[in-house]
Amino acid sequence: MERLDHLEHLDKHLVDELAQVARETVRDELREQTRRQRRTALLYAASGAVALYAGAAVALAAGLALAIGLPGWAAALITAAVLGAAAYALRRAARPSAHSPSVHGPSAHGRSSARPPAPSVPPVPPMPQSPPAVPRPRDEES
Repeated sequence: MERLDHLEHLDKHLVDELAQVARETVRDELREQTRRQRRTALLYAASGAVALYAGAAVALAAGLALAIGLPGWAAALITAAVLGAAAYALRRAARPSAHSPSVHGPSAHGRSSARPPAPSVPPVPPMPQSPPAVPRPRDEES
């Protein structure tokens, strides 16, 4: 009997060790994945910042090109209006509204190319006209 108690202690010890090894393995794997994802996120953020500065440089160049023939304030105002219109168009393209006409505008026939709204689905099934027929029990032959 004492021998079985000793084996039970060994089994518990083995299970504890296996659980500890599994925890450490999972923890190490999660650390590695987190490290890779952190690096990827940092590269995306840096890419976005550089793209923002590149866009600002293009807007500045466009404004300076307009300033050749216009006063500086007018060139800046035109550049700001163009950028604002582009931002509005991008926002509308990202989230088209169900109530507004199609993003592409009216078609060649003067009608909107947007589909008509789908009919609303009733929240509950319709009621039947008459109650269901109840089957009659068969006469059992004795």
